[in-house]
Amino acid sequence: MIYSSATIPVNPQGELPLTRTQAWAGLVLKARDARLFLPPGLCTQCDVVQESATHIVREATIAGDNLREIINFESEQKVSFFQITGPREGVIINELFEDESGELQLRFYCYLGLRGKEPGGPEEQAEQAWIAGDQGYKKALLSTLKRTRELLAEGKL
Repeated sequence: MIYSSATIPVNPQGELPLTRTQAWAGLVLKARDARLFLPPGLCTQCDVVQESATHIVREATIAGDNLREIINFESEQKVSFFQITGPREGVIINELFEDESGELQLRFYCYLGLRGKEPGGPEEQAEQAWIAGDQGYKKALLSTLKRTRELLAEGKL
């Protein structure tokens, strides 16, 4: 089992401040079309194939992996990506919350396994190290907020 967590401030010193509503809009856009937020060429397909008031079903090709995800929205609080096909199974969560001083934070956490791989085996250990490392999901949080600020500045948010 892979577990990882990272938290970053939404509004670090020197950055264009985002409201909770603006940060939420960025998370929803990322869920609907990851191509807008990932490095060029990393996501080559991202289509919403079903939607309701509370969730969408998305089919995407990210880093060469074909994925199908049910993405649940808890308005202005949490986006949960349930991986139903692809190399991983489990959930990835992005959550907005205020810390003890009232500052808006963005937290990532996940509970994942690798399909067809030994639980706790070398593949899962390598995935755990990557997710928790400098190039893992903390970097994805930072790039999500950066792209959200760019879209806001362009008037597209």
